[in-house]
Amino acid sequence: MSKKTRKKSSKSSPTAGSGKTKSSERVATRAAASSAAGKSGRKTTAKRGATKAAATKRTSAASTSKRAGAKTASAIKPAASATKGKPATAPVRMVGTLTEGKPAPAFSLPRDGGQLVSLATYAGRKLVIFFYPRADTPGCTLEAVAFSRLADAFAAAQTAVLGVSADPVTAQEAFRDKHELTVPLVSDETLGMLKAYGVWGEKSMYGKTFMGIIRTTVLLDASGKVAKVWRNVRVDGHADEVLAAARVA
Repeated sequence: MSKKTRKKSSKSSPTAGSGKTKSSERVATRAAASSAAGKSGRKTTAKRGATKAAATKRTSAASTSKRAGAKTASAIKPAASATKGKPATAPVRMVGTLTEGKPAPAFSLPRDGGQLVSLATYAGRKLVIFFYPRADTPGCTLEAVAFSRLADAFAAAQTAVLGVSADPVTAQEAFRDKHELTVPLVSDETLGMLKAYGVWGEKSMYGKTFMGIIRTTVLLDASGKVAKVWRNVRVDGHADEVLAAARVA
């Protein structure tokens, strides 16, 4: 190799070494950048994963809470529906009671024709009060007709007769006129007398229970005391039985 060539080669050598160095630096820089990017990516991925896990946990918790709430509501709902449309307390079977030998509760009520009648109206006389569920129904009609048929016999035994129900006076008058009844018919729309005499209570029919008048007859002696009580009356022959009791009271 000539001297000139060696000099040229010697001059260009540092340049080649410098290029190699720069290339190594660029590779190292890219590697560092890649490593940093990788770390940043992994950090971001980890952060996203943690956020997603937290969101999933919240969703799961909310879902569990919702199911628990629905379960609780489901448990409460039947209890609420079981009491719906029902009274807060159980109906009373018998509001009042009568005891033989004790004074009868006082009353003052309108009767057919518009007059007022009271316990004092019959002072000094025996009194039969028959309580019937409803005017102009089959059983009540038979009972009222039977007492009307025996009105003169009761009068001879010094005994007055009253029929009582919760029907209004106009219904009592229509009942009287339709069947030519001769006994006074008393209207107790407020249920005061019915409750005091213990004839307003729980009844059942066709599997259903309801509050109403329990067919009852009461015989009072001349002093206004209870002589005899017939409850859950069977209409056939009942008026004759009461007349027999009135004659000896």
